[in-house]
Amino acid sequence: MDTRQLAAFCAVVDRRSFSQAAEQLGVTQPAVSLQIRSLEKRLGQRLLDRSGRRVEPTEGGQRLYRSAQRLLALEQQLLEEVAGEDEGELKGRLEIGCSTGPGATVLPLLLCQFQEANPEVSISLSVNDTQHVVDSVAGRELELGVVGAATRRRGVTFEPFFQDEVVLAVPPDHRFGGKTVGLDELRKETLILMQEGAGVRQMIEDELREAGLRVRDLEVQLELGLQESVKAAVAAGHGVTFISRSSMEPELAAGSLAAARVKGLDPTREISLVRSTGRTPSRVAAAFIEFARGKLP
Repeated sequence: MDTRQLAAFCAVVDRRSFSQAAEQLGVTQPAVSLQIRSLEKRLGQRLLDRSGRRVEPTEGGQRLYRSAQRLLALEQQLLEEVAGEDEGELKGRLEIGCSTGPGATVLPLLLCQFQEANPEVSISLSVNDTQHVVDSVAGRELELGVVGAATRRRGVTFEPFFQDEVVLAVPPDHRFGGKTVGLDELRKETLILMQEGAGVRQMIEDELREAGLRVRDLEVQLELGLQESVKAAVAAGHGVTFISRSSMEPELAAGSLAAARVKGLDPTREISLVRSTGRTPSRVAAAFIEFARGKLP
């Protein structure tokens, strides 16, 4: 299959526009349209719905998009391997995903430093819940993932990356601020949770289970998506939440949130690097991992 056609198709799906896809690829819009028509003719079905204001993939187009991304990533990996390790300046693209804890501060800074050291490398970081990141790595839509919980999943391997502390975030004037409190005291507070699939939530559920409690034993009235939502709710005084300390450093420095610890709950967790089982890392991915390990404590 002509990978140029697949690249044009993926660009249109990403941009939801033929003209923007052409600009991204550095070709004319008619050239992109021709590639898409040829691909649709070969596959015998429409891949894009052009009837609305934005171009959207059809059901068949969505299936092709996922597979095409994997194929294009493999093509890029093949080109890098053929070029060899000793071809001078590092070039290529890194597609990486992470959960919201490490995605808040630690990983973006590492990626910025890595890109500055390797200006010919382009990087795309997507932030989502842990399960979505793991599934994307397993499906080879992402080359690497960084998550706060090593869930069971066929097709991926987890390896330790760095340590992160999970704390109880409370409003700045809360009586828990800066203290260590018991589980009985926590029962009296409104606990705000992240959505199911978030690494911090999974860790806290496991820790509570080991302490003989379940989430429903606590006063849980709000489930508000991921970390930015729960931080905003806590800062406004609507409850308390468990969260990665690294993700709330700006709020701690500004005094808009305070941190506490809970007796009987392990305050640290392992942040894991996720890779697709059996996939040889690209030169760029291998270089980033080596760079990050040299920077992380």
